[in-house]
Parts: sequence; structure tokens; C-alpha cells
Amino acid sequence: MEQKALYDYLLLLGDNSAILGQRLGELCGHGPELETDIALTNVSLDLFGQVRNYFQYAAKVAGEDATEDSIAMLRLEHEYKNSLLVEQPNRDFAYVICRQFLFDTYHQLLLNELVNSKNDQIAAIAKKSIKEVDYHYDISSTWMQRLGDGTEESNKRLQDALDFLWRYSMELFKPTDTEIIMAEMGVGPDLETLRPVYLERVKDIFLKSNVIAKEDAIFQYGGKTGTHTEYLGYILAEFQYMQRAYPNMQW
Repeated sequence: MEQKALYDYLLLLGDNSAILGQRLGELCGHGPELETDIALTNVSLDLFGQVRNYFQYAAKVAGEDATEDSIAMLRLEHEYKNSLLVEQPNRDFAYVICRQFLFDTYHQLLLNELVNSKNDQIAAIAKKSIKEVDYHYDISSTWMQRLGDGTEESNKRLQDALDFLWRYSMELFKPTDTEIIMAEMGVGPDLETLRPVYLERVKDIFLKSNVIAKEDAIFQYGGKTGTHTEYLGYILAEFQYMQRAYPNMQW
């Protein structure tokens, strides 16, 4: 039971980074300027580095013939546990930045808790990852303010992005049964205690960015328990292509 919960928890941690990393990878060569293009590509690489750490550990927990590649590439859509937020498309640069900021703020809070995990391996991954995520947050929070306090057009685009993406933000803090078990065991944090801190931090940046989150938003849930938007299937079709086309391939 504990091993199964630990395995599922590692998927919850890794899948967010995997899907968001894939989304950011789609932008390589398409950034609004060279520096930002390279920065977003580096964020994607950082996230995939974290994914490898989580999935290598998950493969050891799963045993048998599991590998980091099979866990990443050979699961079906409903077996992915990423939040709905990270699978949303790159509609424009404002959407990319707003999605990134909403996730980075959560990710930073999460890793600061995971460094104290009773699971030494998870704590080690968090300690290695936190510096990267601090950098991610610096990029996305700075761009939020640049767009929001820029031109009338950039502010409108950021507000439109927030209006659409905000509905997916609270899923990050709705614990699954697995996350409840991990919190009780001291492996992961109680997500509900992180929610008010998150709201305080994001709303501070919203204020500096001249945008407002809808108070009457109807929040969407389901990704963490395997019910996804139509976008995930398209992401996986590209993400998994090589492993599906050439089974057991090795570099």
C-alpha cells in the first residue's frame, strides 16, 4: 500500500514537470526575443531534469521491468496525473507567461516543503530543484509585471490569459487520496495549508501587473486523477511518438 502510494506520488510530482516541459519545448525558436527564447528553453530542460529524477526513483519503487522511459513514454492518457493547468496550449506569449507564473508560484512553495520530506530521496530531489524553480519564478513573475504594466495591448492579453487560466489554478491545492496519505506520512505537505500563502503571493503580483483574478471563477478539477482536457492527447501523440514507433529503442 505504501509503495503504491509512493509510486503514485512520484507520478504526481513528475507529470506536471513533464507536460509543462513539453509545452515549453514547443516554443523553442519561437520566443519574442532571443534571450527569452533561450530562457524558456532552459526552463523546459530544467523541468525534464527533475522529471528524470522523479521517474528514475519511481522505476526503482515499481520494480520489475519499469524504467524512467517506460514511465514517461508508455502510459495511457488517463494514467497521467498532471494538473489541467500545465496542459493548456501556448495561445500567445501572455498565456505562456501566465500559465508559467501560476505553476511556478505553486512549485516554489511545494519544493520548499519537500526539502523537509521524511523521504530522503524526495528531499534530495527538492533540494536540487529549488534553485532552478526560484529562477523560473523570477522569470515568470518579472514578465507578468512587464506585460501587465506595459502597453494597453499587453495588459489586455495578460488579463485575457488570466481570465482563462485562473480556473485551473486551485486544482494544484486539492489533494488526491495519494497526497493525503503522503502528508500523513510526512513525505509531502498538506496542500490545503499552502493555498492561502499561494493566493497572497499571486495576488500581490496581479496587483503589480494591473490584472485581476475573477472572484466568481468556477474552478476545474480532474487532471490529477486522470481526467484531462482534449489537449493532453495531442501532447502525448508527439511526446511518445518515438517510443511507440520504435518499441524498446535505445540511444
